[in-house]
Amino acid sequence: MHRLRVDRQGRLDLDEYASLLNDRVAIVSAMWANNETGTLFPVEEMAEMAHAQGILFHTDAVQAVGKVAIDLKKTKIDMLSLSGHKLHAPKGIGVLYVRRNTRFRPLLRGGHQERGRRAGTENSASIVGLGVACELAQQYMTEENTTVKRLRDRLERGILGNVRNAFVNGDKLYRLPNTASIAFEYVEGEGILLLLNQQGIAASSGSACTSGSLEPSHVLRAMAIPYTAAHGTIRFSLSRYNTAQEVERVIAAVPPVIAKLRKLSPYWSGDAPLARPAEAFQPQYA
Repeated sequence: MHRLRVDRQGRLDLDEYASLLNDRVAIVSAMWANNETGTLFPVEEMAEMAHAQGILFHTDAVQAVGKVAIDLKKTKIDMLSLSGHKLHAPKGIGVLYVRRNTRFRPLLRGGHQERGRRAGTENSASIVGLGVACELAQQYMTEENTTVKRLRDRLERGILGNVRNAFVNGDKLYRLPNTASIAFEYVEGEGILLLLNQQGIAASSGSACTSGSLEPSHVLRAMAIPYTAAHGTIRFSLSRYNTAQEVERVIAAVPPVIAKLRKLSPYWSGDAPLARPAEAFQPQYA
């Protein structure tokens, strides 16, 4: 197995990708959109390139479905996976799309109600719910993307305009409209989350501290984000249900939280960082 490298913006190098496509490759699997940074990948072009070499192509479209226009009839994608809760369908329901005549080995074997492709009884209610969610997403996607992107952009501008040594991770242009991955240098992401949670604000950390690891997110490591910034990265994910008032509340809450945590940081003094520590590290690849 070979993992493609990404640049500082989290983008793939298509020239490197093309150089790896040969008769020894059985399948390519790529995210349509990164779950941490929101960076979009050119999966339709990648699928075309794979098919030109007779290689199967799968995409993890969990983050993209409902936010990106997808027409599988016009692509060379052989398999696509998605999860319902990402577009407001019931939790616990997902889909593996398999193009006709694409062979694969079932993970679970059992009854024949799904033509031998998966064992177990179908969750009919959730299947219907997912179908309706997809219909609604298709109907309102353009309008909702515009609204959510406006809120996301306001959130980023408001925070970065009031917090020093902070920046947005990922591709600023080709990304999902709802995702804001913001790095706050010289603080711990878990500390930010705890203080925001006390104010009823939900976000997620770009680090793996909750799993007992002291290493930052493997996504940020692959992007070669500086150590002191990767540890202080948090992600805000917005949806159709968020409001401008909520965004303003977050903008008001974040700067005092960062200021409080930086007072405890050994790399920060007063209102400025100390001499930058030896923080750069080489990205790690399997």
